[in-house]
Amino acid sequence: MALRLLPSVDLPLTTSRADVLAWPNIIPFPRQAGEAEVGGRVYLSPPELAGGEFEAVERTLRSGWIAPAGPIPRAFEAALAEETGFGKVLATSSGTAALHLGFRVLGLQPSDVIWAPSLTFVATVAPAIQMGARVTFLDVSPETWTLDPELLREALAAAARKGRLPRVVVPVDLYGQCADLDAIVAVCDRWGVPVLSDSAESLGASGRGGAKAGKGARLACFSFNGNKIITAGGGGALVSDEPALIAAARHLSTQAKEAAPHYQHETTGYSYGLSSVLAAVGLAQLRTLEARVASRRAVFARYVTGLAETPGISFMPEPNWGRSSRWLTVALVDPARFGADREVVRRALEEAGIESRPVWKPLHLQPAFRDAEAVGGAVSAGLFERGLCLPSGNMAPVVQARVIETIRRLARH
Repeated sequence: MALRLLPSVDLPLTTSRADVLAWPNIIPFPRQAGEAEVGGRVYLSPPELAGGEFEAVERTLRSGWIAPAGPIPRAFEAALAEETGFGKVLATSSGTAALHLGFRVLGLQPSDVIWAPSLTFVATVAPAIQMGARVTFLDVSPETWTLDPELLREALAAAARKGRLPRVVVPVDLYGQCADLDAIVAVCDRWGVPVLSDSAESLGASGRGGAKAGKGARLACFSFNGNKIITAGGGGALVSDEPALIAAARHLSTQAKEAAPHYQHETTGYSYGLSSVLAAVGLAQLRTLEARVASRRAVFARYVTGLAETPGISFMPEPNWGRSSRWLTVALVDPARFGADREVVRRALEEAGIESRPVWKPLHLQPAFRDAEAVGGAVSAGLFERGLCLPSGNMAPVVQARVIETIRRLARH
């Protein structure tokens, strides 16, 4: 697709967020697949362009601000602060980078232990492991598939008696569903353990009382990877209501350069800033977040309706105290009732040109963590055995009907 060249523009450092948001105007979302796409491959969660990204990137290039500096990343951070409800935001090169900075500013040391749910992506714990820390995995609640607060309470009490409290607890918002942060933070506060929320999958979701994803944790992180509900083609963010934490993270994200006319360093940092180009894409997309959440929830609702009469198929529950973004629709396959297991269903969908993916393999079952301690794990393991993530992007109903019918035919056979 050729880009239409625009007149050269200057964006001084004083450009306001409102100025940046004003260009370009976003065309209405959603944009669904047309009839020509109905027979093509159906992807799990493809990036969705809202209509303003091309102009946003071009204007950014014209402005000369393309590095992780200038008004555009700052405008993106301001927009994220407004959307997430956090007072301070640092845009980063990835969600993993945000987690790494979070561990660093919370003072994680090689001798420390972090606690995290087993049912998550490896990036939740990888930065801590690479820093020399150890990890203990806890099981999830069957009501939310996120960190079980009661199990956490019991484990923290036992750890306190032994003098072995974790340095950080990292709850994870899974597939667009918020963890029960109110309960988790309350029990962690009792023992003085900070909470770093991995909210990479849950932008646009809410927890108890309508609190935005991650709200209540000392730090939270988000991801704008290519498959997320809002994507910049990459990137992430670290957020907090404690200005000192974000200031420290920002310092580390720019190679920990001190204020001096020469390069002065009292510690080492990282090159973790988000480029202006990617920030411009994220900024253009962020305006459509609520429409995207509505679209994903509509996709979920059509799956529930379309497979309601199919025995052995159920879906990830949503607690009555929160609202999931339904970033991914996740089904559970009961082999005894459906007549086939999750892997048979996945292969049948693949043969039909439909991408699906098993639920995260629990980390306590991964070879990389064979020596890690685990508290429970049966719930996570059971969800992995039966769970299947279905295509959840902005599909036209006629495209989604193809997915549903493929599953239904398999059940009948």
